[in-house]
Amino acid sequence: MQHAVVSQDEWLAARHELLKAEKALTRQRDDVTKQRGALPWVRVDKEYVFDTLEGPRTLAELFDGRSQLLIQHFMFAPGWEQGCPSCSFMADHTDGMNLHLANHDVTFVAVSRAPLADLERYRQRMGWKFRWVSSNGSSFNYDFRVSFTPEEVASGHIDYNFGEWDETGEEWPGVSAFFKDEAGTVYRTYSTFGRGVEVMMGAYPMLDLAPKGRNETEGMSWLHRHDQYPKQA
Repeated sequence: MQHAVVSQDEWLAARHELLKAEKALTRQRDDVTKQRGALPWVRVDKEYVFDTLEGPRTLAELFDGRSQLLIQHFMFAPGWEQGCPSCSFMADHTDGMNLHLANHDVTFVAVSRAPLADLERYRQRMGWKFRWVSSNGSSFNYDFRVSFTPEEVASGHIDYNFGEWDETGEEWPGVSAFFKDEAGTVYRTYSTFGRGVEVMMGAYPMLDLAPKGRNETEGMSWLHRHDQYPKQA
């Protein structure tokens, strides 16, 4: 992309025009945030049990004493050697946020179908500190439409991101939010899928500020797990 080189005054005039659009986007984002906060909730009646380092835990027990829970639906199926690179990119941003989330009554947990031993091995490799639990043996991933049966994949269409999805695959990413009231009842309050998961990708907004932007030609083909980038000179 070719860029004009202009005087400081011309640049400032163009920047003022962009600022109008940015402010409009900020106001729209605030409005969407209010709409999200006003969504009705649905009670989670099924008792999901997860394999954790502390032993079996229910969804309610994952809140760890807090009233709010955020779950990253991390793509890592049984039999995989390692986690999805894009989900790993998302997870790379988690540990820095976690202290602030925990002190704002929010618990963060990653959930995958792979056995706990495989998750723990990969978590140690990546150097992550956040809690990661296995839903292996439960219908959690399937109920939240982030994992799909061989029959669904073979059909050529899956029910993902609240609609029919032409791409197929056994695992897809997502983020879900939950609330637990004083009686211990758990409610699903929100989920986002597809490009909605960019909410966890803090590096993307920073790239959007850089001169070349995201500089992507084939989606996220540039992305590597953080221990697989070529060594810099």
